[in-house]
Amino acid sequence: MSLDVVDTLRDLVRLPSVNPMGRDVSGPEYFEHQVTDYLQALFQRMGLPWERQDVAPQRANILARLDGETPPEEGGKLLVFEAHQDTVPVDGMTIEPWSGDLRDGRVWGRGSCDIKGGMSAMLAAVARLAEQRPAGLPTIVLACTVNEEHGYSGALRLAQSWLEPGRSKLLPRTPDAVIVAEPTLLDVVVAHKGATRWKLHTTGRAGHSSRPELGENAIYQMGRVLAALESYAKQEAPSLGEHALVGRPTLSVGIISGGISVNTVPDRCTIEIDRRVLPGEDPLQARQTVIDYIDRHAELSSPPVHDDPYIAAHGLSEEHNGPLAESLSAVIQQHGGTGRRTGVPYGTDAAVFAKAGAPSVVFGPGSIDQAHTCDEWLAVEQLEKAAEIYYQFAQSGMA
Repeated sequence: MSLDVVDTLRDLVRLPSVNPMGRDVSGPEYFEHQVTDYLQALFQRMGLPWERQDVAPQRANILARLDGETPPEEGGKLLVFEAHQDTVPVDGMTIEPWSGDLRDGRVWGRGSCDIKGGMSAMLAAVARLAEQRPAGLPTIVLACTVNEEHGYSGALRLAQSWLEPGRSKLLPRTPDAVIVAEPTLLDVVVAHKGATRWKLHTTGRAGHSSRPELGENAIYQMGRVLAALESYAKQEAPSLGEHALVGRPTLSVGIISGGISVNTVPDRCTIEIDRRVLPGEDPLQARQTVIDYIDRHAELSSPPVHDDPYIAAHGLSEEHNGPLAESLSAVIQQHGGTGRRTGVPYGTDAAVFAKAGAPSVVFGPGSIDQAHTCDEWLAVEQLEKAAEIYYQFAQSGMA
């Protein structure tokens, strides 16, 4: 069956799949189950074998397989197209997030750019390949994963498919290549940063604000931690190394909360820390350097409490994906793109797959500058070009 890539994207945008991002929220717009059900029905209409991989309640990866000329079980090539189903929340959006409107040559709505556009392009390419069955076609597994935006648990479960034999009937061995859909402006991302994120708490003693000297203010304690972290971010992190494609390590504090009322001395304050790591840098060791720095530079009445990291993701190195990037770049150039091989400061599922032994790159339509924005959109021209490039790369047998 043929698949209109624009209509498919509009359908997907109209299906909310918001990642709660660790917040205690509920409602039909949260988690990926609506998109997963849509994809299952689509794969059934396409006549492709599919399977779900449960990751958490209402959160399942879904895979479909198009067999090539020689199955991977018999020595044929195995290509994975991967895209995540989840989006970031819609707080502060200035457009209707689930409209999927088509105007001004763009599809509008949450997820249009990140990354339902890339997913739609992959779906359209696979549908076309399933209909035409060109000679020399590799086996293609289209994998749509969950929870990319807050922990990579879907990608980790997918990698178990080949790391633990028997976990998947459709993905029996390490892929020869993985292309991860993210907005790259049709460039080939060969390297990116990883991240470690965790919560830090300062504690104090509650009391009435009319006699603050009888309490111990946890927010004041946190102020000393924040001063140390600002110093670390400006002076220490930039000195820890540099990667030619992705730059230097960084640190940012993105969330702070504390206190129960203005007339109560707060006994607890919490922040969330984001430390970006370079390819080859260990995220847990990087976290420990931050903890040690706080211990040396923040004068606190009691030591802060560090939760275990809820994300500890490696970066993507260009060390093992050169031939894949070169092949994909050649196809892009044949279709009017620069085929530029580049690095980016954000993270993706690709690092998980590379760490699991599969050569992996990142490629897709749209700009990361438009992802997560209040008026997210994707240009139709980019969408259609991406679908063609995915198709041509697979049709060429990854040569």
